[in-house]
Amino acid sequence: MRVSLVLATLGRDWELTDFLKSLMNQTYKDFDLIIIDQNTDGKIDAIVEPFKSYLNVNHVKVDFTGNARARDYGISLALGRVVAFPDDDCVYDKDVLKKVVAEFNRRPNISILVAGSYDFSSSRFSIGVNSHSAQYFSRFKMMGVEFTQFFDRKKIDGEQFHLDHDFGLGSKYSGGEGFELLYRLLRAGCTAFYTPEIKIYHPDKDHYKLGTGRMLMYSTGIGAYIRKFANQQDAFMLYYIVRKMFVAPILKMLLAVVLLNPRKLAYSFYNLVGIWRGFLAYGR
Repeated sequence: MRVSLVLATLGRDWELTDFLKSLMNQTYKDFDLIIIDQNTDGKIDAIVEPFKSYLNVNHVKVDFTGNARARDYGISLALGRVVAFPDDDCVYDKDVLKKVVAEFNRRPNISILVAGSYDFSSSRFSIGVNSHSAQYFSRFKMMGVEFTQFFDRKKIDGEQFHLDHDFGLGSKYSGGEGFELLYRLLRAGCTAFYTPEIKIYHPDKDHYKLGTGRMLMYSTGIGAYIRKFANQQDAFMLYYIVRKMFVAPILKMLLAVVLLNPRKLAYSFYNLVGIWRGFLAYGR
C-alpha cells in the first residue's frame, strides 16, 4: 500500500530538514513525498536536494500561496492509495507509516485514520484533539488535526476529497481547513478511527502563553466552517454552534477567572471573538 505525503511549505527552512530526516528513518519504505513549494526565493532548494538521493521526492514550485490550495494541488499529483498532509514543522516517529498501513489493513472498514499529535514527548500531547484511548469517532467528536490525518482514497468519493480554498493559512479564513474536510467526509459516510499509538511530533503553538494573536487568527476558520455547513441547513451544526460559540469558550473564561490567570482569560476571549468573527464574515 503506497503512501503519498503532500507537504505544503512557505517561509520555513531548518524545520523541514527535521521532517525529511524523520522520513529517512521510516521503517516502511513504500511512500513518496510531494513538496508544494510556495517560496519565491529558493530558500529550501539546498535543503531538499541532498534528500533526493535517498527519498522519492517530487519538489514542485508554484506561483501561488495558500495552504489548502497547495495541498489540493498535491492531491492531483499523488500516486499513493493513502494520502496525508504533514506540516513542514512536524516530525514522524520512525514507525508512523508502518503503523498507518498496518492499521488500514487491520480495519478494512475505515477510510480515515488519525494519529496522535505529541509535543516532542512520548506522553505529552500537542495541538489538535487527542485522547489516550483509541476509538472510532464521528462528527460529534472529531479527532486529531490536519497533519495527523491519513486518507484511504480507495474508500473515499473522489469528488469529496478536496480542500476548500477559502480555509487555511494564506486563504480568506486562516484555519479550519482540516476540520472542514474531515467533517465533510464523515457526513458523506466515511468511517474514521483515531489511535494515539501512532505518534507525530509537532510543537505546541496553540498554548495561551504564546499569545492571543495566533488564536484569533485560527479561530476565524472554525467559525467560518461552522457557518458554511449551517448555511447548508446541516442540523448537526446546531451542536457545534452551542458548543464552540457559547458553552466551551465561556467555561474556559470562567475557569481562568477562578484560577486568576489573566493570560488564559485573554486567550479564551480571543478564541470566542475569532469564532464569531469567522461565523459572521463567512460568505460576504
